Amino acid sequence: MVRDGDVIGEGFHAELGELHAERAALDDCRKRGEDPAGATMYVTLEPCAHQGRQPPCVEALLEAGISRVVIASDDPSEKAAGRGPGILRDGGVEVELAAGEEATAARLLNQPFRKHARTGLPLVTLKMAMSLDGRTSTPPGDSPWISGERSRELVHRWRAESDTIAVGIGTVLADDPLLTARTPEARQPIRVVFDREARLPLDSQLLRTLDDSPVLVVVSPETDAVALRDAGAEIAVAGSIEAALADLGRRGITSLFLEGGPTLAAAFAEAGEIDVARIFVAPILLAGSKRVEALGPGAEDTLIETRFKEW
Repeated sequence: MVRDGDVIGEGFHAELGELHAERAALDDCRKRGEDPAGATMYVTLEPCAHQGRQPPCVEALLEAGISRVVIASDDPSEKAAGRGPGILRDGGVEVELAAGEEATAARLLNQPFRKHARTGLPLVTLKMAMSLDGRTSTPPGDSPWISGERSRELVHRWRAESDTIAVGIGTVLADDPLLTARTPEARQPIRVVFDREARLPLDSQLLRTLDDSPVLVVVSPETDAVALRDAGAEIAVAGSIEAALADLGRRGITSLFLEGGPTLAAAFAEAGEIDVARIFVAPILLAGSKRVEALGPGAEDTLIETRFKEW
């Protein structure tokens, strides 16, 4: 929120069920001892005009006397779709729709929300690390890491930004991973295991750390998963990738960070259900019996990001 070129209030939607960004910004403005009347509000998504877990934001903007609202991207959900800007204009507020780089950045920032609003499915981001010769695993006895330390730090940040992390049962059986975001004060995502036959070991790190984050196991319709449910795991029954994503979407999950392994990644690709791919290419060769630093010590990974779909 801005008046005469000065920021007088800021806010964001921190968590489902809490204040929306507009109301958080108005609250911050008042805490600063500022009067929002006559100010300009800049928002990344059009203000809502319907009652949900929070009341409509357009009402708060009109009550506060905001004179101008600049909107970076539209809300594609059926219950919104332009209603907010129309109500604001009817209330005498000047409404401007951003264009160019700002509009593109806002639309990309809101991709998980936009896809879920349009399809009911979470946005799927594939992450993989590979060597220069296309290998995704290291030789036996070697370090399990293909990517470098800086790349792994970035992955933990991406995990914290996602609703869920997903892997296949092969990865769990091979690595017994935690699948947590290990960054300061990280928001922990739900951990999802695609495990058709319910083979997840009851003594796995995933089930031993349920207090850190829930574990959701996706099994086939004919599988008995009573033991996993009794161990504390949530169970989703799905006969396909598409059905699994629909189940996750109904649970309110808007983003899925797909980490492995290659079998699960291939299944998602075959189903056409990868929206974004982030591939680390490490400067090493793994085709022989040992790792070879192809570009010499200190060479860093290359990150290749491909966006297959935009919502």
